[in-house]
Amino acid sequence: MKAVAAVAILAMTISGCVPMAMFASSSGPGYRGLKSDWGTVVASKEVNALCLSPKLRLAIWDIEGHFGKKVVMNSGFRDNSHNSAAGGVDNSYHTKCMAADIRIPGVNKQELIAFAMRTDSVGGLGCYPGRNFIHIDVRDRPRGYRRPVTFNGC
Repeated sequence: MKAVAAVAILAMTISGCVPMAMFASSSGPGYRGLKSDWGTVVASKEVNALCLSPKLRLAIWDIEGHFGKKVVMNSGFRDNSHNSAAGGVDNSYHTKCMAADIRIPGVNKQELIAFAMRTDSVGGLGCYPGRNFIHIDVRDRPRGYRRPVTFNGC
């Protein structure tokens, strides 16, 4: 009986370490034709998902676990020339492997914004009017901030 209890406790402990993102789905019409880059669904072959900080990967996994669907990354790491061409600001978090522009097929953008606002690992949030994606980054929040730093329409 002690062995059964020990196994049950061990299983519950280990299950708490498994990110719910492992169970997120990338099936359905919103994912048709999309590719995967380093385990992340990307909008095009130009999107670089290799260079993502561990903190950013964890933020994305939090989002995927909550919605049960894979995030589609529209933009990840950008070198300085790509960042300039994309209209990114100097010293962008995209150039530091700390930002991604994301969407989730079938999830209302406002729901995604609301969840990102409550996610402790999201330090910056951009919500571009007329676009189907949001920007998240994992900057440190300024002292006293309980929500991400927001810009561009949030």
